[in-house]
Amino acid sequence: MHRASRQALTVAQMQAAEQALVDGGIPIDELMQRAGRGAAEYAWRMAAGNPVTILCGPGNNGGDGYVIAEVLRERGLPVTVVAPADPTTAAARHARSLYRGDVTTDGSRAHGQLLVDCLFGSGLSRGLSPDLAGLLEGLASRHHVRMAVDLPSGVESDSGAVLSPVPRYDATIALGAWKYAHFLMPAQPNMGALRLVDIGVAEVAGAARVAGKPRLSAPGADAHKYRRGLLAVVGGAMPGASLLAARAAMQGGAGYVKLLSGGDARAPVDLVVDGSPLAEALSDRRIAAVLVGPGLGRDAIARTRLSAALQADRPVVMDADALIIAEKQDFTGNTSPVILTPHEGELAALERLFELAPSADKPARARALAQASGAVVVAKGPDTVVAAPDGSLRLVPPAPSWLSTAGTGDVLAGAIASRLATGRDPLIAALEGLALHGEAARIAGPALTASQLAGSISAAYAALL
Repeated sequence: MHRASRQALTVAQMQAAEQALVDGGIPIDELMQRAGRGAAEYAWRMAAGNPVTILCGPGNNGGDGYVIAEVLRERGLPVTVVAPADPTTAAARHARSLYRGDVTTDGSRAHGQLLVDCLFGSGLSRGLSPDLAGLLEGLASRHHVRMAVDLPSGVESDSGAVLSPVPRYDATIALGAWKYAHFLMPAQPNMGALRLVDIGVAEVAGAARVAGKPRLSAPGADAHKYRRGLLAVVGGAMPGASLLAARAAMQGGAGYVKLLSGGDARAPVDLVVDGSPLAEALSDRRIAAVLVGPGLGRDAIARTRLSAALQADRPVVMDADALIIAEKQDFTGNTSPVILTPHEGELAALERLFELAPSADKPARARALAQASGAVVVAKGPDTVVAAPDGSLRLVPPAPSWLSTAGTGDVLAGAIASRLATGRDPLIAALEGLALHGEAARIAGPALTASQLAGSISAAYAALL
């Protein structure tokens, strides 16, 4: 996969990238042909020889639709183009002039196998009018298969907001580059399968990227447990959570996982439990990383244990309770990397801690927190983004929705901390932990429990080798 195909662009970045191509001598009409012909290949396969209806808007997204229509018409498919308004851009008008079929403004009777939505793409800032929303809804109901070109009409590109009702699509064909909305809630579940058409967009400096599947490796021939990484998991008031995290970490690549706790009879025999005073246990210079938060509690004892974990000045993953009881001074004086793994409620608590302005845009929220805290931020949930203090941003493809059960966040924290203990860069450790987590969920299957998920990390690691 070409590096540029991993980038995700804002509306402004995409417009600038397209303008750079035009300034470099590629006419906008040629770019529209590239986009439309690429999308037409997917439409051809999805139609499977059956009638196609293409809904064309007045802008360049509609122009792409006319290109698709002409390609399919030339190949002999029955094509109906519904255009409630005439083209308003020069490129769209030119594409319309090249289409040799009929165009109707009335879609009330159009039906067929495949609906191709080219009404509006990226750049939409307000919802569809009632007439257009009704037209789209009616067409969607009368077609067995639905495909959106660039984005479903009614979706805001940079935030993933749904500005007006959006049908469920079987596929969304991104043009030129991924957009943030392809991976963000609440729009993402409406997208269906995601595919990308390359139109020649170059790499954009500072662009977000879509997280790919990492390639993990086996330990070196000279490896031993400490060289592979000693992870200290700080236990607390609720031992079950720290045990789940430790179990995941034991299978995530670290060579040695030690639970720093007063002891728990449920601990597996292959997990070392250290009940010595926490500051003493953390003084072991062989510790490569620390995980604190799962099961920690929120009382004064928990606060003392969090302080001790941070004062050890090792690479640290802060999760769960640690994110709620953290104080600003916790983020000063520590020279080692920090990874924060907040869900929505914890993210809001950290924003209050750092007095960050509220935003509905999850990527912007994660970036702001990363810059304010100096930590890598894994803003997790049904959609997940990872931000680093230098402004780097990764959009993570959705994991199985079966992860929406208690305890799976503890497993994720253990997986990320295990990767951090192996010596990985904190941004890479976060992405590898997320990949292990998602792959383990696929392996564990539907209606999984957190313990089943933790037990599947080893198999997930094998799948990523």
